Amino acid sequence: MTDHTQRIKAFVKLGTFFREFCDSANNMEDKYEHSTGSFNTLEDKIALAKHKNGWFTRENILFSFASWGQALTEVNLNSWLATYNFQENNSPKTVALILAGNIPLVGFHDVICVLLTGNKALIKLSSNDNILLPQVAAILINLAPEFKGYIQFENEKLPAFDSVIATGSNNTARYFEHYFKDKPHIIRKNRNSAAVLTGNETAEQLKALGEDIFLYYGLGCRSVAKLFVPKEYNFDLFFESLYVYHPIIEQAKYANNYDYNKAVYLMSNFKLLENGFLILKKDESYSSPIASLFYEEYETIEILKEKLRVDEEKIQCIVSQGLFDTEVIFGQTQSPKLTDYADNVDTIAFLLRNS
Repeated sequence: MTDHTQRIKAFVKLGTFFREFCDSANNMEDKYEHSTGSFNTLEDKIALAKHKNGWFTRENILFSFASWGQALTEVNLNSWLATYNFQENNSPKTVALILAGNIPLVGFHDVICVLLTGNKALIKLSSNDNILLPQVAAILINLAPEFKGYIQFENEKLPAFDSVIATGSNNTARYFEHYFKDKPHIIRKNRNSAAVLTGNETAEQLKALGEDIFLYYGLGCRSVAKLFVPKEYNFDLFFESLYVYHPIIEQAKYANNYDYNKAVYLMSNFKLLENGFLILKKDESYSSPIASLFYEEYETIEILKEKLRVDEEKIQCIVSQGLFDTEVIFGQTQSPKLTDYADNVDTIAFLLRNS
């Protein structure tokens, strides 16, 4: 395979493709005039992915593509990889990737890491997201034919491999830990994201927080599923700022979840706050159901910081303003940088150690 620099250039080309595709897809007047065969094929795959998985709306898929387009630039890739000691990989290893399917292209970062380290990706897709990534892989190979033979999709039992990165629930993680105990591995479990409010947030910040809550219908590990608020917090501005997202209730699957969860909570006599499209329930869990958001009150920021430190393995990221060293600003959880690794485990470092 070509050298490290050429591999970076290939993903720069892919980033350019994503940006041009999104420009075309969002400009409906010029869409057909400027489209290419690759664009048309990808549009067909988007429609098929939406047909197979009702949560994968065209808007959410395009958001994913646009995010990758912004990330995969020469500056970003070189900045990300500059801290690693790359040596030319003359004996590529086969890395098995068992991917989740909760949001579009959720496992693509792992694929990028494997290929950039000169290894081969053996991919087992989730049935919830098995349309988009094979098409993206085909586009990448068309842009950089040297990747042919380095990407393999497998539906059945995985053939021989050297290491594995597996993503699943807490239950499947126990199975993965046992099954892959003799292979170098990264096993990822359930994680959720949280936001810490102080009561001093502006309406603009809270509106941006709505992106973190509602984008991908809250199905991602970077989706905010839990709020921490000071005692006696007034939710009026919070609900007012989120009202712009009320059309989400027009999505049938989301509305069904809203109605079902509200009925369950009311039958259980839980005290709720709700605005017609989002239910707030006081709960210590970090994982709230679709159309629901759990919240918990805190005494002081210092006590809360200790709690979050103890619970760090349950949390993907924290949204706040000026409270935490690794915080994410409001509205940015779903636009991770290339350096933002799932479960905070450095995938590139793992792959370089085991190549």
